[in-house]
Amino acid sequence: MQSFKAKIDIIGVNPFVLVPGKVLKSLFKEAQKEKGPIPVTGTLDAHQYHQTLVKYAGFWRLYLNTPMRKAIEKDVGDIVRVEIQHDARERITPMHPKLEIALKQNKEAKLIFLSLSPHRQKEIMRYINHLKTEDVIDKNIAKAIQFLLGKERFIGRDRP
Repeated sequence: MQSFKAKIDIIGVNPFVLVPGKVLKSLFKEAQKEKGPIPVTGTLDAHQYHQTLVKYAGFWRLYLNTPMRKAIEKDVGDIVRVEIQHDARERITPMHPKLEIALKQNKEAKLIFLSLSPHRQKEIMRYINHLKTEDVIDKNIAKAIQFLLGKERFIGRDRP
């Protein structure tokens, strides 16, 4: 496990810390890759986290979501102690059973869904998986199908 201290910065609405080059080299070696998202785990000021390290605008960033920042009671501008290592456990995003049924019933939407990047597929599945009530789930699955067919926006995006 590597450790470092960093200032919490922000890009747009997304707080993050930059990961030092020495730490990145170690993570790349552990993950056996230097491109694409890298699953990581560790601690922020001794509070456990599981996150994905991503490269954006030329820099590798560890984004700090609201629950992470609330747990450590720190925000943009504060210094945080980060421990980080590659997270080798498999991360699977399950498909909501109702989305699976809807895609089986609409072959065109299913083909378009399967043609999306794995990241975009996960984004749709995660969004639906986090909805709470059956009515809202049903409404959003219908919107997702219409989105896949190019008929409306979904989760802030235009047609795929």
